[in-house]
Amino acid sequence: MAPTLTDWLARCPLVAILRGLTPEEAVPVGEALLASGITVLEVPMNSPRPVESIRQLVHHFGDRALIGAGTVMTPAQVSDVAAAGGQLIVTPHADAELVRVAKTRGLIAAPGFFTPAEAFALLAAGADALKLFPAEAASPAVLRALLAVLPKGTPVLPVGGMAADTIGPWRAAGAAGFGIGSSLYKPGDPASVVAERARALVDAIRGG
Repeated sequence: MAPTLTDWLARCPLVAILRGLTPEEAVPVGEALLASGITVLEVPMNSPRPVESIRQLVHHFGDRALIGAGTVMTPAQVSDVAAAGGQLIVTPHADAELVRVAKTRGLIAAPGFFTPAEAFALLAAGADALKLFPAEAASPAVLRALLAVLPKGTPVLPVGGMAADTIGPWRAAGAAGFGIGSSLYKPGDPASVVAERARALVDAIRGG
């Protein structure tokens, strides 16, 4: 049986959001992340040739990583990601139809939400986890309140403003994981820089 998102987050609760990644950078950056312990890799669909980057990552890392797409906006994009071997769909918004399409393709779905109404609608559609976005506009106290009413065990991942020095209170509030973007990777960053940032983030998690 394939590992669930919860299984992957148990290994390391960090999701690398690689916005702006190119196919040429995909494997070196992926190797740097996996060597640091981060094994969930998300290539946003507004990156250059994102499907090719996903294909490269899947081909190189196989089942050593959970690889998929972020900023997914249409059913056609879900199909493209599935065809490239991606296994994870992340959206920036609460679109229950995209969740249903992802689940019919056998993909893990982690849609974005901000309100309790959105959260419950997405879970009813089959979401595997929920992305609290933008987390900068919420707080750990908001997350704690949400988790008190959501079904027990619902994985919620804050995204937006997450960095080594900000994740502690969110983790204490019950976050199942964290989407890490610009504090981990910016377009054009060499793999060595990404590796250094990744190690700092992993150390922050393990020391928390």
